[in-house]
Amino acid sequence: MLFFYIFFPLLVAVGITLFSTKVRRDVLGWIAFAVPVILFALFAWHIPTIASFGAMETTFSWIPTYGIDLTFILDGLSLIFVLLITGVGALVILYSIFYLSLTDSFAHFYTYLLLFMTAMLGVVLSDSIIVLYVFWELTSISSFLLIAFWFHRKNSRNGAIKSLLITMAGGFAMLAGFLMLHVITDSFSLRTILSELPQMTDHALFYPAMGLILIGAFTKSAQFPFHIWLPDAMEAPTPVSAYLHSATMVKAGIYLIARFTPGFGGDIYWFWVITIIGLITLFWGSFNAVRQNDLKALLAFSTISQLGLIMTLLGIGSASLNSEIGEAKALYTFALFTALFHLVNHSTFKGALFMVVGIVDHQVGTRDLRRLGGLMRFLPITFALAIIGSFAMAGLPFFNGFLSKEMFLTAVLSIRDLPIYGGAQIGWLIVLVAWVASLFTFVYSMILVFRTFTGRPIIDEEYKRPQEASIGMLISPSILASFVIGLFFFPNILSEYLLKPALEVLVVDGAALAPKIYAWHGFNTELLLTAGIVLLGSLAYLLLKKWRPYYQYIPSNWSFNTLFRNTLTGYERLGERVTTRYMNGNLPSYFLYIFSFFIIATWTGWFLVGPISFSMDSPSSITVYEGLLAVAMAAAAIAILFAQSRLTAILLNGVLGFSIAIFFVFFRAPDLALTQLVIEAVTTVLFLVCFNYLPEWKVEKLSLTKKVRNGLIAAFGGLTVTIIGLAVNNYSKFDTISTYYEDSYELAGGRNIVNAILGDFRAFDTMLEGLVLFIAGIGVFTLIRMRQKKGAEPRENQ
Repeated sequence: MLFFYIFFPLLVAVGITLFSTKVRRDVLGWIAFAVPVILFALFAWHIPTIASFGAMETTFSWIPTYGIDLTFILDGLSLIFVLLITGVGALVILYSIFYLSLTDSFAHFYTYLLLFMTAMLGVVLSDSIIVLYVFWELTSISSFLLIAFWFHRKNSRNGAIKSLLITMAGGFAMLAGFLMLHVITDSFSLRTILSELPQMTDHALFYPAMGLILIGAFTKSAQFPFHIWLPDAMEAPTPVSAYLHSATMVKAGIYLIARFTPGFGGDIYWFWVITIIGLITLFWGSFNAVRQNDLKALLAFSTISQLGLIMTLLGIGSASLNSEIGEAKALYTFALFTALFHLVNHSTFKGALFMVVGIVDHQVGTRDLRRLGGLMRFLPITFALAIIGSFAMAGLPFFNGFLSKEMFLTAVLSIRDLPIYGGAQIGWLIVLVAWVASLFTFVYSMILVFRTFTGRPIIDEEYKRPQEASIGMLISPSILASFVIGLFFFPNILSEYLLKPALEVLVVDGAALAPKIYAWHGFNTELLLTAGIVLLGSLAYLLLKKWRPYYQYIPSNWSFNTLFRNTLTGYERLGERVTTRYMNGNLPSYFLYIFSFFIIATWTGWFLVGPISFSMDSPSSITVYEGLLAVAMAAAAIAILFAQSRLTAILLNGVLGFSIAIFFVFFRAPDLALTQLVIEAVTTVLFLVCFNYLPEWKVEKLSLTKKVRNGLIAAFGGLTVTIIGLAVNNYSKFDTISTYYEDSYELAGGRNIVNAILGDFRAFDTMLEGLVLFIAGIGVFTLIRMRQKKGAEPRENQ
């Protein structure tokens, strides 16, 4: 059943691709909308089972030789994510039906979106780490397509490339970490790995694997310093931003950290790395959100900040897995519970806010705060939705963000009482950073609402006259806003059916340790911190014009963004320089590079592994015919060097090819001889056919130095090949691989080893080569289709 759940969006995406021309464009959106609605209902059907701490499992055999199967598991942790992926996905698609322009390609948009949905479902349901990695990278590729949906815009292309480079690089690091986990535990199953990992802390690969997996998670969830791709990815259409960057893709990194917490949790490095990186990301995201003038850029940095908050909670909560934590286990399990709670809350209010910003952009024509103001009277419903989303993000009462923000402050304060890891010494610093970040969060939340919707209306003739959005565009953010309020009043329903089962996956007896959520938690330190955030935050917002100009004194070149850009530019220049150096259009130069590399690589190998040996004690007998044929070939090869015409050279070259075919006859390989004869005949004929069209024959005039160099390389090349040929007999340095092919009949059903190698053992290789050509062909076809029509306006770099 889970197999169908995952690949159902992909099947519909294929159908849309094949039949898009036969279906009305607006109907495509409703077809795509039905997919997440159906899946959400199916997943929701399993809530009672999962709430009683059960799980669903589906397994299909994939690569049994290596123990890699398509095993998918739906447990408490996965359930939260699949409901977000399908629930928010349905709302985003509904919103997009009214958001997209008729000039946009609906077929491409919904194909990419459903492909991404399949990838995300695969990530959160896979039990095999290899399958998880495949889906993980598929999210990077499909998100690249979605971010670059408006490919005619230069910023869209740059944003897509940047996100792809950073997230895929992190994916490669994660794959290396996964392979190390396989070496450690001898399993690809997540359940087996997580159960055995806590006993493997002394293994040499334990910490390298941990570090590589953290890099993969940090890049995906835009943690400092890998956060730089997220603001640029905002060039995507707003539905994409709402889906990828609030509810799904960036949460994949959060999922990975949460999933591996039972394995790595309890380790001091896991605790501090995640906590500190999360805290830096929380502060840096909120600090930079305040300086943004673009509403989507503001939301991008706010997302970075909120992801840092969740990551900090996961880091603090991992202490509950330490066996020495004792009675304080409940206190730090509280942090894990809060991370899951805020994960849901963030998806609701941030999804709504992205859609609100999309409405502003769609209805007004700009999202630049310097050109916005007074929209409250033109877009009253949108304003109300913005109030709900922003106040929840700021952590104000009567919205779900208030609850999880108060619980976050409780979790941060708990570090001062941490009995292990030395948390008591710097706990105050963590509280200070979290509080300052919350202050900035309050300020940018107020900017989003009041700078956009209040004040003097700015009516710019360049933009549209504002008017409220259609009902269709308002439905999705309204539903999310209702969740924002509903979760404030009834949070424990969510806790009972989703949060507790998920917590049970992370911590033993987690459900029993899960707290009850209260809107009023009494007069305590958390309430004082909140009062300070509101009072000082309000003052900071009112005095914004006084202190925000100081941002300009921060050197713009001292950033990871600049470092990334300069590194990329440097690599491009280096690549261009190297390519220009060796791709000079001179055929002799290419032979020079090839043979030089061959000689250096071969002799270096011999130097590293030790000299090879050969024996002349029992050489094979050489017949007279074989000797004469070898002499003829040698004479032909030497004669080519002195040929005065192209025709002579072609004929002499043919002598070499046909002589090799005769050799195959001598060695009783008639099929190879026949193949060689056909190839040689065709080659010679083709040479002769195009003879008249070749440029005039000119004898090369090389300097003495180059002649000596070429002669030495030729001599060394011949010497190297001769030594290899002689060493084949009686070579014993490494075990022979021929025994593998002796089982060709059992493995491939063929007694002819050569045929078995070509047809079966190398079949996968050949298939991949064909796949590469197929992909290249698609690229060429796409470029041809994208040719600009004559007289059309330039579409590049808009």
